[in-house]
Amino acid sequence: MKSALLDAVLDARASRRPVLRLSWIEGGREELVSASGLEAATTGLAVDLAEAAAQAIRSDSGALVTSADGPVFIHPFNPSIRLAIVGAVHIAQRLAILARDLGYEITLIDPRRGFLTEARFPGVVLNHDWPDVALEAFALDARSAVVTLSHDPKLDEPALGVALRSPCFYVGALGSRRTQERRRDRLREAGLTDAELAQIHGPVGLDLGAKNPAEIALSIAAEMTATLRSR
Repeated sequence: MKSALLDAVLDARASRRPVLRLSWIEGGREELVSASGLEAATTGLAVDLAEAAAQAIRSDSGALVTSADGPVFIHPFNPSIRLAIVGAVHIAQRLAILARDLGYEITLIDPRRGFLTEARFPGVVLNHDWPDVALEAFALDARSAVVTLSHDPKLDEPALGVALRSPCFYVGALGSRRTQERRRDRLREAGLTDAELAQIHGPVGLDLGAKNPAEIALSIAAEMTATLRSR
């Protein structure tokens, strides 16, 4: 990769903008295209190749396609995937480990300093702000996920209010079906629409019959992965 192109990729990653490097196999031509500008890009790509480029962004995987100028390798450069966990509970300890192994950048949010400590959550970002304040500053985007685990409406519901109005790809909330119904009623009264509320994965996680914190964390990580890869 040429130096100028590498600088542009690094700049895009720093500003969390997905981009693609298009490399023509014959002749060595390279071009960087923003994911948002695929249709307007002056690359000579046919419509089906533009669709292949969009799929490469969604799947985080490269593809070799054919253009009028010969074969082109599409290499996507996506922003990192991020997970904000609200509630420094036992499930959060397990989920932070699993999600980190899956490539997520983890932020734990809980204003209760006695619960949210480096000793309990080593190697992740700790945020002691109130969850709605923390998530507003987090700048949720399409490569972000939010999971609320505190089981405390004062913490979980303000966080859900921010997450559901954002473009994040996954919003999960711990709680039984009855808890979910009551929570949705309160959020609806707070001004959220039924379409926004429908985005909540709750009860959170795939139905694996999970019983303990490690199993529940596994079910959440599996559901996040399924949601991310099915877009």
